[in-house]
Amino acid sequence: MVTQAAKKFVRGLGPGLITGAADDDPSGIATYSQAGSQFRFALVWTLLLTTPLMIGIQMLSARIGWVTGEGLAANIDKMFPRWLTTTLVGLLVVANTINIAADIGAMGEAVRLLLGGPLALYVLGFGALSIVTQVVFSYERTVRILKWLTLALFAYVAVILTVQIPWRQAIAESLHPWSFFPKDTSIKDYTSMVVAVLGTTISPYLFFWQAAQEVEDNHRRPESQALRLHPEYAAEHLSRIKQDTVTGMSFSNVIALCIVIATAVTLNMQGVTNIQTSAQAAQALRPVAGDFAFAVFALGIVGTGLLAVPVLAGSAAYAVSELYGWKAGLSHGFHEARGFYLIIMAATGIGTLMGYCEVDPLKALVWSAIVNGVISVPIMAALMWIGQSTKLMGSYTISARHRFFGWSATVVMAVAVVLMFATM
Repeated sequence: MVTQAAKKFVRGLGPGLITGAADDDPSGIATYSQAGSQFRFALVWTLLLTTPLMIGIQMLSARIGWVTGEGLAANIDKMFPRWLTTTLVGLLVVANTINIAADIGAMGEAVRLLLGGPLALYVLGFGALSIVTQVVFSYERTVRILKWLTLALFAYVAVILTVQIPWRQAIAESLHPWSFFPKDTSIKDYTSMVVAVLGTTISPYLFFWQAAQEVEDNHRRPESQALRLHPEYAAEHLSRIKQDTVTGMSFSNVIALCIVIATAVTLNMQGVTNIQTSAQAAQALRPVAGDFAFAVFALGIVGTGLLAVPVLAGSAAYAVSELYGWKAGLSHGFHEARGFYLIIMAATGIGTLMGYCEVDPLKALVWSAIVNGVISVPIMAALMWIGQSTKLMGSYTISARHRFFGWSATVVMAVAVVLMFATM
């Protein structure tokens, strides 16, 4: 029997859970599959490292949205020159559109593997479905659908349960990765993959989405505006943000870990070391792990894509709308927030056309990672300054521990970006 505490816990999950789950999109699945197939268990440590850093920066994003009642673009614009904010938002839109193309292409390829038929039809279908669900459905229904879609990620837990994992070997290789480098790879290859995993796990679009969702929730509850300064109310909601974010980010990285381990066992240990897309990973599973694992992996790609594309398009729309002072939010109808919805339609539509033209998925991932890398560090630094600003945050500035994890995440991403350009 479900207890009241469990029901309250589930009701408290929302922006953090959806944001974390959206991080394991088809592009991310491709990266994690490549990490497992190429380096077996030697990149497990990256996911353990990024979990607390990811939690810290996402909690800050949510906190800024809840405390200020405005999204990240609006807050960044108050702290920094207009040209810098415009550049960052423009690059965010470009990166998200490329990512949408890669995700919709992967979804179409996954369905083609399962059912056969023309890839172009599936790509156009998924693009149209993504646009319609965001424009037609209400905010409440959209959030409800996205929360249910997070269950798609359990597909990768199911894959883990269908194969035998050499846990002792996995632990040994994850603790001493340099001792188990494949003979045909170099330090440069390994460094590039570390950067890819970090860039996939900590992505700017997640910051903007979670902050915007906290703003949306505030707007749906007018009483929250008056009660925000009440200590007990504030403590309750900041605790809810922490619980939601910790759950969402931990869930995200556990699933990523399952994908790395599953592909390490079923692909790398069977001699398959060159996986470039999530669909290739699903197909390569079939002769090793069987039809069930293949079907589950492929269906997971579709489910996570349906979850991630609205988040990618929505975060771009929130950022642009906040920058130009447009009315924004899924709680508004199309006629109330036309600019917001037109950005969603444009980002999804262009991404769909790129997928229809069968843009090279590996190149799309590389360019998306480059743009995300370029903008992630200044955005994260800006978030840290906002979080410490009494002018914007009042008495709700971040704690010393939160500052430590936030700046640590920023430094790690800065190092990753430097390594990315050094190894290109």
